[in-house]
Amino acid sequence: MKGQHIPSMFTMGNLLLGVFALVLALDQEYIQGGFMVLLAGVMDYFDGKVARKLQVSSEFGKELDSLADLVSFGVAPAILAYALKLSEWGYWGLAISLTFVMCGALRLARFNVTTFSGSFMGVPITVAGGIVALMVIGMGKLPDLTLPVVMLFLAWLMISKIKVPKF
Repeated sequence: MKGQHIPSMFTMGNLLLGVFALVLALDQEYIQGGFMVLLAGVMDYFDGKVARKLQVSSEFGKELDSLADLVSFGVAPAILAYALKLSEWGYWGLAISLTFVMCGALRLARFNVTTFSGSFMGVPITVAGGIVALMVIGMGKLPDLTLPVVMLFLAWLMISKIKVPKF
């Protein structure tokens, strides 16, 4: 099938941007790391769109996309948030970051084993990770409690049974 690997190139771009965000967190470049998460979101948007347009959607692509999403919208935002602010909370901050990642993984696993019915069950990890990235970018303007409270709320929303329409 011609073009079957093109969507995976976008997915790999998503993954690489997520890893780049992690490297930027290590270098204490938090705002740039937040922007890499947002750029990963652009790549994630296009991988699915291109796969549907080329009619090359596959189980392989779905699984690869979930792995990339866990890194880019679960691990990277959690580490950025931890390195920037949550580390000040000690083990509580670490627990918040780990909770966010675990709930994101559970959300992706549930998505992969359910049939899509026009709406998502729980907030997609891409949305939750994007919100955390935006908060990291604007952290200087937010009260101290905002980040941990919002991250816990987003973690809960990801594993909730709330129906979220696909846009």
